[in-house]
Amino acid sequence: MVNIKKWEVSHLDKDRAAQLAERYAIPFFLAMMIEIRGFAEHMDEILETEIALSDPFLMKDMDRAVERIRNAIDSFERIAVYGDYDADGVTSTSMLYTYLEARGADVMYYIPQREGEGYGMNPAAVRSLHEAGVKLIITVDNGISSIAEAALARELGMDVVVTDHHRPQKQLPEAAAVIDAYRKDDLSPFKDFSGAGVVLKLLIALEDGDQEAVLEEFSDLAALGTVGDVVPLLGENRAIVKAGLKLLSQGVRPGVEALFANCSGSAKTATATSLAFTAIPRINATGRMGSPERAVRLLTCDYEEEAVLLAEEICADNEERRRVEAEIAKEAFAQVEQDSALLYSRVIIVSGKDWHPGVIGIVASRVTERFGKPCFVISEDGESAKGSGRSVEGFSLFDAVSACSELLEKFGGHPMAAGINLKAENIPLFREKINEYAKEAVGEMPAPVLRLDCKLNPASLSVQMPAQLQLLEPFGTGNPCPLFGLYGMELVEIVPVGGGNHLRLVCRRGGASVTCMKFGMRAEEFPFLPGSVLDLAVSLEQREFRGESQLTVLVKDLKLSALDSELCIHSYRVYEKYRRGEHMQQQEARILAPTRDDLAMLYRVLVARKDTPFPIQALLGTLDLKRFNLGKLLLCLEALEERKLISSETEGDLWTVHVLETAGKVDVFASGVFETMRTLIHR
Repeated sequence: MVNIKKWEVSHLDKDRAAQLAERYAIPFFLAMMIEIRGFAEHMDEILETEIALSDPFLMKDMDRAVERIRNAIDSFERIAVYGDYDADGVTSTSMLYTYLEARGADVMYYIPQREGEGYGMNPAAVRSLHEAGVKLIITVDNGISSIAEAALARELGMDVVVTDHHRPQKQLPEAAAVIDAYRKDDLSPFKDFSGAGVVLKLLIALEDGDQEAVLEEFSDLAALGTVGDVVPLLGENRAIVKAGLKLLSQGVRPGVEALFANCSGSAKTATATSLAFTAIPRINATGRMGSPERAVRLLTCDYEEEAVLLAEEICADNEERRRVEAEIAKEAFAQVEQDSALLYSRVIIVSGKDWHPGVIGIVASRVTERFGKPCFVISEDGESAKGSGRSVEGFSLFDAVSACSELLEKFGGHPMAAGINLKAENIPLFREKINEYAKEAVGEMPAPVLRLDCKLNPASLSVQMPAQLQLLEPFGTGNPCPLFGLYGMELVEIVPVGGGNHLRLVCRRGGASVTCMKFGMRAEEFPFLPGSVLDLAVSLEQREFRGESQLTVLVKDLKLSALDSELCIHSYRVYEKYRRGEHMQQQEARILAPTRDDLAMLYRVLVARKDTPFPIQALLGTLDLKRFNLGKLLLCLEALEERKLISSETEGDLWTVHVLETAGKVDVFASGVFETMRTLIHR
């Protein structure tokens, strides 16, 4: 298994950064980051604490929505808030329900089940709400595509107000109001809201523009929804999350406090990043495991005792989600690793019977991360199947599934993620069709990209840097946590810590020594030996140790400095092409083809290793990188094994190669491996 990322360093105009530093009297490092992130035109927003949102009435139909909702409150008409089962939908529902209840409205909420109902309005739910006496349905985080359902509600004598943030189709629902910043006739200056962000704007409008009062009451929930929906944390989203983090720090909502306490955290010190790894997965788990209404009850409850019990139940949901996810991921990984046709395909398609549909999207993300290629994870339920896909930059998954539409009963998504429904019997055809499309559309599948803000001189690192970066928060989509490159670092020492589950790495360049942490990696998994010269992708944190602030350097990725990443990736893609049995060009064959001296060098290295498990990068690093690339190395190992000079085993990222006893000389070039390659060249 091989997954090597392409490292890209952002452009930096040092002169402009120096000008920013001088003009605003800020450290050069901070000015440099502002320049890199493109925030130079928003200095007031960064340096000032005031929150500014645009006029909510600039959103199309906001005036109509306010009028209809106020009439419903005044007439004591029954109102139903129709939400969704993810964190965005749950927080949106909680905000609007809490607001309306506090204003004396006759209000209820309805959240569809992921399984059985699925996303958005459905006819059965509309009829059920009608039977419950509902006169006004307000959708949150859904509704923009509910053309038929809105028409049904109208037939039954109910009005609908749609609040959504998804892109509309050509036809809008016939409703009392349709609020969506992506409407072509919408005049609001900011578009990329979450569902919770749209609800927040609605509440400000209902309060006649009193932004301050609404933010003081609801920005914490709006922040949870905004971060949870992975929308860009820029513009008004940035303002919403900043206000929300401030409100969270005050501990005003019992449900949120109980949720954080249950996952050994604190809302008082929360960041956008910590929300994404603590509260939000637990809220999402309720929808994945079938009980999203409990999350609404948690976020709307006023009593600490009730909040504690609900938080415990929700965290139990999350633990079950993690268990189920781990089981399916293990099966999915095994499918790929044990089937070369899957391993070397351009788009990986794995499937299993009765895999929990609530977690297949997460598993798809893990498969894509592990193997560096687009993936669909498909759950089979009798004759039907449901799949969720994730992609890499440069390959549009939505375009890919659109090209396979004749095999699908339903599909949707965007370039980086998609969902499909199909007959189980069509899974093999779908696998074949989408890979054919990928071959024609992109040829060589793009590699995952690791983006670095800039390279840093190790001598310039200081404990003040993380504090300076805090001004750029909140971090998230569109404004990721800063990542830096430490290039040309000599690895001096590798020290297992934390019971052997983590590593402390001592590196140096010139006279500067840097101690780094690599979490979640054991010594036997680490691909390099002391003395190796490495490039490190790192993040910076400030931590307290024995009363002193210290700089913590966290290693997110690493590679050999001498490694040509683009050649490495290209050579591996060429090797995959050979394994798929596709025609190869002469220049591609030259990339993979070894000389006798190459094979002799590799064989000597394998003899010296004496059956020690190793990551493939470690073996590559012991060879002459001017002569060897990744594709050539894998081809040589395959040829040596075929001629019974070696045997190999793999477990995850680790390879173990055994050198076998031989009688006399063996001509490796007579192997079927090289004969196959020659055949592919002359097709």
